[in-house]
Amino acid sequence: MAGLHLKSVKKSYGKTNVIKGVDIDIDDGEFVVFVGPSGCGKSTLLRMIAGLEDITDGELVIGNEVVNNLQPKERGIAMVFQSYAIFPHMTVRENVGFGLTISKCSKREKEERVNEAAQILQMEHLLDRRPSQLSGGQRQRVAIGRAIVRNPKVFLFDEPLSNLDASLRMDMRMEISKLHRKLGATMIYVTHDQVEAMTLADKIVVLKDGEVQQIGAPMDLFHHPKNRFVAGFLGSPPMNFVKVTVDAVVDGQVTVSSGVLDPVVLPTHGQQFVAGETVEIGIRPQYLQPRHGNLKGALHGAVSLSERLGTETVLDVTLANGDKVIAAIDKDQIFQINEQVSLYFEADLVHIFKCE
Repeated sequence: MAGLHLKSVKKSYGKTNVIKGVDIDIDDGEFVVFVGPSGCGKSTLLRMIAGLEDITDGELVIGNEVVNNLQPKERGIAMVFQSYAIFPHMTVRENVGFGLTISKCSKREKEERVNEAAQILQMEHLLDRRPSQLSGGQRQRVAIGRAIVRNPKVFLFDEPLSNLDASLRMDMRMEISKLHRKLGATMIYVTHDQVEAMTLADKIVVLKDGEVQQIGAPMDLFHHPKNRFVAGFLGSPPMNFVKVTVDAVVDGQVTVSSGVLDPVVLPTHGQQFVAGETVEIGIRPQYLQPRHGNLKGALHGAVSLSERLGTETVLDVTLANGDKVIAAIDKDQIFQINEQVSLYFEADLVHIFKCE
């Protein structure tokens, strides 16, 4: 196994810059997830690591070796693609061992490594079946098994679960997480699904337009987003954003209000604001509740949609200015459409962002 380092890595197609100077350090044995919207460059970055795309500028280091000019097979990586890419005319055993056959591995060693991979993935009973006899999740296990037998320094996963239904995705997330713990391998995983990122990663790299927005542990990014993009991308339902006016700034606290928000005092968290400035506050849906208690702030509006999910109730609320917010109420409650509600929140859980 090995660590991996990207140093000012860039990728251009002619005059179009796709990856714009990315710096990432990945420790040996770490599970890192590249996440971001479609077109942000996450798959391109993964393909550059794999050697399937040339690096325009910068350095890629695997272990202690600069690998920019090495062929994919010389980099010590194994890649699992979105499509299973397994041969329909071969058995599972033959598919898993195909790379070893090409590299002229001895029959005995190939058999040992295929059996070891099958044991790790709990698919010994599938070895003599053909792909047509397998479910989608089982086919993905075959693709992962083919990567395991190569004993790579780094595993690369390019949206491997996107072709599976919701329940299978959950099962396979658990399997990949178990695999990481069992192998202790360095893994880089690309997805647009922030749930996969939050549940699998030791470290998340959030990308937008070919640039790194923030790197950190999942809950660090969730609770301390660096900017509005990261705040809005991580979390389900997504964070609410409401424009407000700064009324006063005193002793590291700022008072804000608007036509839909009662005046509330918020911590600045070291940011600088001036009275009269327009800013955006960000509040996660789970932190908006229709009760007062010791909560300090309140948004006022009318219920436009109520989704009762059993363990929680999700409300779409239209504010007086026409903006909408979402509240994830922490138990089953009944709300009528057009019912007027006040949604309260804790000041310490609010993020403040400068308007761009």
